[in-house]
Amino acid sequence: MTVAYPRKLKNSVSAREILRGVVSDLEIHLITLNRYRYNEQHSCKDLTEVVEKLNGQPRDLVQELSHHICDEARHAMWLTDLLVDLGADIGMPPGVSYIHEFERLIDQQTYESPGNKEDGLIAALAAINVTEKRGCEYFSAHIRALKDAPQTEENIKIRETIERIFPEEAVHVRWGNRWLAKIADKSPRHRRKVEQAKRQYVAIEQAAYEAGMDIMAGAELRRLNHLLEIANTLEVWERPKYLMENIPQTLLAPELQMTRLTVAQRAWQRDPKIFMEKFVPMFLNGLNIVPNKQHKATA
Repeated sequence: MTVAYPRKLKNSVSAREILRGVVSDLEIHLITLNRYRYNEQHSCKDLTEVVEKLNGQPRDLVQELSHHICDEARHAMWLTDLLVDLGADIGMPPGVSYIHEFERLIDQQTYESPGNKEDGLIAALAAINVTEKRGCEYFSAHIRALKDAPQTEENIKIRETIERIFPEEAVHVRWGNRWLAKIADKSPRHRRKVEQAKRQYVAIEQAAYEAGMDIMAGAELRRLNHLLEIANTLEVWERPKYLMENIPQTLLAPELQMTRLTVAQRAWQRDPKIFMEKFVPMFLNGLNIVPNKQHKATA
């Protein structure tokens, strides 16, 4: 069965490169940790919804999901305690939300599958699995960056917290792989369903990931390209409805516009000279980033 891994940002910038920059800037570092906290906290809600939809069956999966919820809640607690100790914010993280964008891009008809509980379960497991893989990628890169950074008391405390979380996230990835493989082994039809769900949620996750990182000029068009890639994983007759529902929000992107304004204001307040010499050219350079045209959806 195909194993899917997260792609780099715009297929060129690795998590290690990003985290090296994050660790060197305290303000961005604390915001990143708060995003981790929020994502772990929010995943408890998402996993609880899956448990409620399963309504007790299959028993072993429901039991394992309850343990998974416990792990995520513990991770959120550790990160909350860390941020409080560091005197950092524990409110809603600023910027485009990875989790909210991921949820927005989900084809709810497929995900909820009121007429087919099994399809809904496959979709939920594929969604959980791909986001856990991204988390593992980032935690691993974050630990590496902190080991290479100055060994201040603050950095050591952050690294020790992430090192407690990372092994449990790796277990979650293996758990998801095992359950998806178990379902795929039932029949060729089940295998096709699992492979299709994995393709779909890999595309959704990549779109959500880049949406949370890319605020440069032209980001709307790159988001549209990701939307076409997601639509291409759906059945042909499902694509027009999905695109019509998501294109307006993708192109208008009010959360993106607000993030751009906030980042620009902060950059200007820090240093107007650097704002003009570095931030503005970097922002405009986004116009030179051409979206990958390899995948096109035919509605």
